[in-house]
Amino acid sequence: EVRLVESGGGLVQPGGSLRLSCVASGLQIGTTAMNWVRQAPGKGPEWVSGINSDGFTTYTSSVKGRFTISRDNTKNTAYLQLNNLKPDDTAVYYCFTVWGGLGHWGQGTQVTVSS
Repeated sequence: EVRLVESGGGLVQPGGSLRLSCVASGLQIGTTAMNWVRQAPGKGPEWVSGINSDGFTTYTSSVKGRFTISRDNTKNTAYLQLNNLKPDDTAVYYCFTVWGGLGHWGQGTQVTVSS
């Protein structure tokens, strides 16, 4: 059974930082693409960043230069480092991957950016 568990969210002031983690079980993250998707209040899901099995990373334009995706294959964990956070980054952040032909989501972690 595939399971993704996010953590690391919280309340932070504008300009602050957080590090989100996504611990995977039932799959090997080094052999699949891992993605972060966020959903702000009253809005639809927005893809934020991805890292493929070769380690190639991509970002949506609004977070380039501020967010960094990475993974630790030994811990089967993906990360999203969030720097210089803005109020518009407030959202629930989800880890997402496709494994065995199916999409898998975690339960999400809330990030709130407010002074």
